[in-house]
Amino acid sequence: MAMRRQLRERLSRRGGIVYCAIIYGILFLPIAVIVANSFNATDTKPYMTWKGFTFAWYSKLFSDRALLASFGNTMVLAIATTVIATVMGTIVAVGMYRYRFRGKGVIDALLYIPVVIPEIVMGISLLVLFTSIQLPQGMLSLVIAHVTFCLPFVIFNVRARLDGYDQSLEEASMDLGANKLETFFRVTLPMLAPGIAGGALLSFTLSIDDVVVSFFVNGQTMTYPLKVWQSIKSGVAPDVNALSTLILAGTVLLVVLTQSKLVPGIVAKLRNRRAHVLRARVSADESPVHQKEEL
Repeated sequence: MAMRRQLRERLSRRGGIVYCAIIYGILFLPIAVIVANSFNATDTKPYMTWKGFTFAWYSKLFSDRALLASFGNTMVLAIATTVIATVMGTIVAVGMYRYRFRGKGVIDALLYIPVVIPEIVMGISLLVLFTSIQLPQGMLSLVIAHVTFCLPFVIFNVRARLDGYDQSLEEASMDLGANKLETFFRVTLPMLAPGIAGGALLSFTLSIDDVVVSFFVNGQTMTYPLKVWQSIKSGVAPDVNALSTLILAGTVLLVVLTQSKLVPGIVAKLRNRRAHVLRARVSADESPVHQKEEL
């Protein structure tokens, strides 16, 4: 019996290792292919035959103005979308949490439509809307479209943070002399920061990765995902793989910095410095009061 148990445990462990290897292989094998093809010396379509190792595609990348321009458009679009959607989503989430009004349930239900609706339906509907109001298609239409489907995700993240929020902290802040604006920036906003940051990162990811909605409303403005989609017809060029590899390297570096002790250490220092400044202000405000009491 003991030998059978040991055999079962060994088989289960090995089976778990094989299962995890298959899952991670499915997830990361396509990424590995992109990275490998960025160093492939082949110059014949569809650029899949390995003909040696080279850095030529990385040098060619910086001379491809169309590809770099599309990447620049994507970054501008993603940053603008993230800023607008984060600000608007935070205001909407706080307002819907604090106030009660007619139609609140309807508005709450309508927020789920951009999330569950197929992207192609949203793209067509936005195209019809922009055409009917004669809005020129380009960067402006792209920003409006991306804010439309990113906004609910910010609202949901901030509202999830508000569910465990204690409003007595705001009341205590105002009892100590702070006005509503100071209370929002010094008490409410720091408490909502994790939800706001999560919504902002999600908006940035959705915007930088969008193809379907952007295809209908981009006009003459080319984004990086659309540029890659166009190149698929004739085989993804290795310079596109090179740019994708650089983006992947930047993402990995950002994750490493975030998960390491460097970024949390900087945040802790900033918080300590801010607390020191606030204590100095409080002591400066209290000193005239003590002087008057002594007199």
